[in-house]
Amino acid sequence: MSEALQNLEGLLREALPPVEPPADLAERLEATLTTITELAADELEAWELSAMRDPRNWARPVAAVVAGGAAGTALVLLRARRRAQASAARSRGARWTAFDRTAAERAIRELGRETRRLLGNR
Repeated sequence: MSEALQNLEGLLREALPPVEPPADLAERLEATLTTITELAADELEAWELSAMRDPRNWARPVAAVVAGGAAGTALVLLRARRRAQASAARSRGARWTAFDRTAAERAIRELGRETRRLLGNR
């Protein structure tokens, strides 16, 4: 049984080799998330508050809030992660325990900064 399992694992490794993502994947993802966030904000700005009386009109603004919120959150996390990785690469020589705490503090500050920046634009 273990020989068959090893054979299956070998076949899977051959059939599914690791694939490197494109170099510009992060930039394309960031551009797409920015576009979605901006489109959702524009949709909400163009929507008239007087139309709230009729529940049939709620679908578009609710969809805009959900899509914009999800894209904005993903954008904040993506940018914060990129900065954290760059910061981690610069401070490889630090002690591990001190690095964990400072990296966590820096990541929280970056999340706050990025969120304020995104929300401040609207």
